[in-house]
Amino acid sequence: MNTLTTYNSIPIPAFMYGTAWKKERTGDLVQLAVNSGFRAIDTANQLIHYNEALVGQALHKLVQQGIPRKSLFLQTKFTPVSGQDHRTPYDPIAPITQQVEQSFQSSLEHLQTDYLDSYVLHGPYARHGLGKEDWEVWATLETLYQSGQTKMIGISNVTAEQLRILCEKANVRPMIVQNRCYAMLKWDQEVREICKAQGVIYQGFSLLTANPEVIRDPGVGKIAERVGTSPLQVIFRFAQQIGMLPLTGTTNLQHMKEDLAIERFDLTPEEMNYLEKIRSSL
Repeated sequence: MNTLTTYNSIPIPAFMYGTAWKKERTGDLVQLAVNSGFRAIDTANQLIHYNEALVGQALHKLVQQGIPRKSLFLQTKFTPVSGQDHRTPYDPIAPITQQVEQSFQSSLEHLQTDYLDSYVLHGPYARHGLGKEDWEVWATLETLYQSGQTKMIGISNVTAEQLRILCEKANVRPMIVQNRCYAMLKWDQEVREICKAQGVIYQGFSLLTANPEVIRDPGVGKIAERVGTSPLQVIFRFAQQIGMLPLTGTTNLQHMKEDLAIERFDLTPEEMNYLEKIRSSL
């Protein structure tokens, strides 16, 4: 699998397996994904949508099977209280710095590792701009990064305005941005352009679930027919070719194999242009 490289010279596999909404199947699916060839795993310390501990159990089994921890890229997130239910993995009334530290240590325990490859703020506290809480979280993430406990830090569910402020004012700007990506919103073009200018890796999630019209588009079907795959893989390959790192959350073994095979074909400039502008025809 090809890799992308962050501005701080850390390689990351060019396709990532996402573990949201897998519930009790999380561990089995992580093992299936890694055994299929995925080497980057995304999770979060948030029991509403993820089961981080089951990811860790799966990784422990994989290491026992001979897949070394250093060959895997492991990313998890700090989720603020507003994104948690009663099973908050830290003291919800503690100062925010302590919340992040407690959540981070909890993640290390869940994932049965002594370091992370990427640690991400799950989403800003403020809807516009960045508030005091956001800066307190970010300062703690910077400390974790500078201590070597995580190789990179990032932010998810962020607007272009927020990302621009963070890149301008942070002591350590993010290496990762992870956003939901809609064709109708130009595939998050403004955020992606900031990422490109700053050397930040853009991870796109919900590329399929957020874009059902694209999957059904006849033009995309023709592209899929030309390259001998499905529209799903066309979208993932398009994402890679515009510089995005796509996430897939498929639970289907055949789809995992098909997703990992997308680097065998390239989309033409005309096809890329069609997909970039497809929003106008939806």
